[in-house]
Amino acid sequence: MRALATDIDRNPATNAVKVNELSAWIIQAGLAGQSEQEIVSGFCERACAAGIPLGRVAVFIDTLHPSYEGRMFPWRPGTVENTPIKYEHLGEGETFKDWRASPFYRMVTTGNSVLRQRVTSELAEHYPLFAELRSEGMTEFVAMISRFSSHRAVGRMDCVYSSWSTSKLEGFSANHIALLEGLVPLLALALKSTSLAEIAHTLVGTYLGRDAGQRVMEGSISRGVADRIEAALWFSDLRDYTRLADTITPGEVIPLLNDYAEAIISSIYAEGGDVLKLIGDGTLAIFAGKDREASCRSALAAAVRARQKVNELNASRSSARLPSTQMYLGLHHGEVFFGNIGSRERLDFTVVGPAVNEASRIAAMCRSVDQPMLVSSTFSEALGSGRRRLVSVGRYALRGVGRAQELFTLEPEEQ
Repeated sequence: MRALATDIDRNPATNAVKVNELSAWIIQAGLAGQSEQEIVSGFCERACAAGIPLGRVAVFIDTLHPSYEGRMFPWRPGTVENTPIKYEHLGEGETFKDWRASPFYRMVTTGNSVLRQRVTSELAEHYPLFAELRSEGMTEFVAMISRFSSHRAVGRMDCVYSSWSTSKLEGFSANHIALLEGLVPLLALALKSTSLAEIAHTLVGTYLGRDAGQRVMEGSISRGVADRIEAALWFSDLRDYTRLADTITPGEVIPLLNDYAEAIISSIYAEGGDVLKLIGDGTLAIFAGKDREASCRSALAAAVRARQKVNELNASRSSARLPSTQMYLGLHHGEVFFGNIGSRERLDFTVVGPAVNEASRIAAMCRSVDQPMLVSSTFSEALGSGRRRLVSVGRYALRGVGRAQELFTLEPEEQ
């Protein structure tokens, strides 16, 4: 860290103190779990106060997310709110073309960690990035890559990319660059720490469900620990899925499942439900809460929303000459155990109990009575005045359930 004591401008003692304070601040910000944007903005503001003439900064870090590849954290002086920007997976389209034209691509292919470049009119003519920099009055551009070990890399998160630009006429001094080279690895480490926590939240939320994921992140991971809760239970699957999967090409199966899962899961989330499990074409979800009527009303609203979205999806897929289907849905309300179940090596955070099996059996009855949705008498009673929207389809004996019960569906005009 001796480089930190070099002369930034004309007062080495004062600036060395500022730089040491900045180093300590980075470490504390990382330990405190500040957001990536807060860390980047705080670093840039303090670096400017320490004498590094920053005019524009961008910091990039890849992540592990199903919808995008990573995030960019921008900073410009005087901007009150710098907002993170998500960037897409590279693929083979325009995003990949832009990546190939970036200075970072050259650095990755050559193995360099630092690239300094004056912002000239010649570069501005050939590269959009430098044209943008020149239009903002930047005179020099510095790109840095802070690499992580490839051992135990998480997804594509193997480094932090950062760019540092200045509008100072003579550009950065050698001391400015030395200071950035000494400080940016600390910044990268703080960002890595925060990003790993973000990745953990994303993964458990994506694969376990929002509520279950949150419980796991809060430490509810002990085997056999489960809460007894009351919930509206959702079990749905797709009509004639087995036959459909046998008649379409293997390459069409996953897009079909994704399309219908998006329509169904987004509807559940929109009404406050939580998806616990995807079993092939099946979806298990709960609407938990102490207010039974509110939980059941939310589940029914999600069912209507999902039905509309599936109909819209079918119209879109039919116009594209793609196979389409419908959703079968069973709704029930009951008491379940919600928690960690499994072996020491493999746990599942889910719900179990007779009420779960009953919801599954109700969904299976949809085929027999030719109804897209069936709800139990318990669910109907919990709806209160909302049960006026339902109509009885008769009493049925459910496989594995001790007693026959009356089942209901929505009035035809409600569907």
